[in-house]
Amino acid sequence: MYTKDCRVVDYNPQNSRTVLKTDTIVDSIIDKFINRAEVGKAKYKKDLDRSDLSLDEWLNHAIEEHMDAILYLQKIKSVIGGTKTRL
Repeated sequence: MYTKDCRVVDYNPQNSRTVLKTDTIVDSIIDKFINRAEVGKAKYKKDLDRSDLSLDEWLNHAIEEHMDAILYLQKIKSVIGGTKTRL
């Protein structure tokens, strides 16, 4: 379902997808996903359409990424001193 507040954003002619603008938070996350995919493809010369990994290898990648995320969250928590700041 689309609201009247959504605007269509067309990317360059090489792409075949149209992305609806929603709000600044969702839009920024979509942009980050696209950028991350581009960086990953440039760095590893592969994308998520690859078929050279087993399901177990994909699971290991996901586990390692989540372990990194937990470490980053713990670091952030230690930097802010565990304060309970409301946004």
